[in-house]
Amino acid sequence: MKKFLLDEIDHQILDILIENARTPFTDIAKQLLVSAGTIHVRVKKMEDEGIIQGSTLTLNYEKMGYSFIAHVGVFLEKTSMTQSVIENLKKIPNVTVAYVTAGKYNIFCKVRAKGTNDAKDVIYKIDDIPGVNRTETMIALEESLNDKKRMMHAIFAEL
Repeated sequence: MKKFLLDEIDHQILDILIENARTPFTDIAKQLLVSAGTIHVRVKKMEDEGIIQGSTLTLNYEKMGYSFIAHVGVFLEKTSMTQSVIENLKKIPNVTVAYVTAGKYNIFCKVRAKGTNDAKDVIYKIDDIPGVNRTETMIALEESLNDKKRMMHAIFAEL
């Protein structure tokens, strides 16, 4: 697969859009001292190449009462049940992230809940999924790092 080459302007555009995907192209153009058309063309090119995939909205779950985070390692009865279990995890809205993993767990999940009782109910739902042998839960005390930019800056440093 051919590697798409990004330059410093592309890097700066991505930097701004990672911070706020809704930033108008005219505002980006003013910051970078280029035309809005240039921003539009470059963003479109990065979208076409798959560098930019959609745009997201970040919710503040704490403000909505879901400040409790648990990470749940899922042990399966059989590895062949992975897809079935993933499909069932998708039915539990509190499971916000699920990874199929190699190592100690077959699946590793992030769960958001209102508190310990709510989390307990979610974990019981996970335990009840056919194919789940058992789970192991870790409670997050705080989210200390959730940085969307550092990896992008490291990639650009390699170029």
